[in-house]
Amino acid sequence: MMRWLYRWLPIIFGCHCRSDRSFFFRGKQFPLCARCTGELIGILLAPAAFWIFGLPDGKLCLWLLLPLVLDGGIQRLTRYESGNIRRLLTGMLFGYALVGLLVLSTIGAARWGYQLGKQLAV
Repeated sequence: MMRWLYRWLPIIFGCHCRSDRSFFFRGKQFPLCARCTGELIGILLAPAAFWIFGLPDGKLCLWLLLPLVLDGGIQRLTRYESGNIRRLLTGMLFGYALVGLLVLSTIGAARWGYQLGKQLAV
């Protein structure tokens, strides 16, 4: 199981797996960098959060994508270097928002298709 995670998670996430941007546990590097680890946590926790709190608004999801985009963009364009905790948190927000947008767009597409089907049936 662990070999699979270390092989496929970086491929699925497109992760660079840099050791200076990753967490370590008992001397072993996580299979994903801190930001991608946060995204994975956000993705995995989103369904439970939706169940408890309901689906987020689409605009809220778009705003929650912004911290990761800004942090990563500023880091890419300047000498600024964020820490792993910030990367983890921005990744969690991004993962949560990504699942929210996926669910909202799926519901929207299903509703649109249902309405289109009703119109075509007439």
